[in-house]
Amino acid sequence: MSFLAIVRRFIDSRPLRTALVAAVLVPATAHAATPTWRRGESLPLPRTEVAAARSGNELVVVGGYLQSGDTSAQADAYAPTTQRWRRLPDLPVGVNHAMAATWRGRAIVVGGYVARNAPTNRAFVLESGRWRELAPMPAGRAAGGAAVIGDTLYVIAGVGPAGLPRTSYALDLRGNSWRQIPGPTPREHLAVTAAGGRVYALAGRTAGIDTNVRTFESWTPGARRWTRLPPVPAARGGTGATAVGRTIVSIGGEAPSGTIASVYAFGAKSRRWRRLPDLPTPRHGLGVVATGRTVYAMAGGPRPGLTTSGAVEHITLP
Repeated sequence: MSFLAIVRRFIDSRPLRTALVAAVLVPATAHAATPTWRRGESLPLPRTEVAAARSGNELVVVGGYLQSGDTSAQADAYAPTTQRWRRLPDLPVGVNHAMAATWRGRAIVVGGYVARNAPTNRAFVLESGRWRELAPMPAGRAAGGAAVIGDTLYVIAGVGPAGLPRTSYALDLRGNSWRQIPGPTPREHLAVTAAGGRVYALAGRTAGIDTNVRTFESWTPGARRWTRLPPVPAARGGTGATAVGRTIVSIGGEAPSGTIASVYAFGAKSRRWRRLPDLPTPRHGLGVVATGRTVYAMAGGPRPGLTTSGAVEHITLP
């Protein structure tokens, strides 16, 4: 038998043929599994500049602006499994531009603007269907971001009584006591999340919507300063973010040209950004929350300025 005939018989053998087919088809199949956005049941009361967090198996949306310009104290809970909303007790105070995070399955809402755009220092945790007040922050804070690592709540950047502060706050949720921590580059209307024991601060702006930045930083609790990371691919303020494992997902915002549809994902290990499918309903001031590998974008303004929406859209990362 010639050498070529031996090679041909070997290639035509069933085990090798199966392996070759698998090697060709699997990457193609994986590549074809591009995540897509899907719609859920709309928020009962459309609003913008909301706070949102996970609470048990539900997603909670709290406060925000109504289309009238009034500030709401309404809280609603969304069950992803049934795609239904239910009304929760109102937050004890109406807030917009508040911050929210999840601690051991409980939603925490902190800060935000109250009457005459004054930042409040009040904080609340949702327990057994009721809002329990936590120790007040050392000073009011709004339009920043919040995240939890372990038993500590971090309130990052935003607007304080005297403008853009250079420091941030941390709340020991067991001891119910606050302390001051280093802040990232001062800015407001940014997005904050946590992954892998680090806090991430994404984008934001320094004043109006024409001052959006791409700044992206992270901080390890106990560190003296924040670490600069590859900037967000497109500047954005009034934006949201969440973490899916070690992937940081950046969604929405507003700019002089309009609301922002682009969605990006940052791999904490690869330190690289990649583009995800655009948000079907571009919004700013929205709530962005992950449960499992599914990311939800809820409420927010579909146009720059005071506009409201009840849109609920979600995407599942592979």
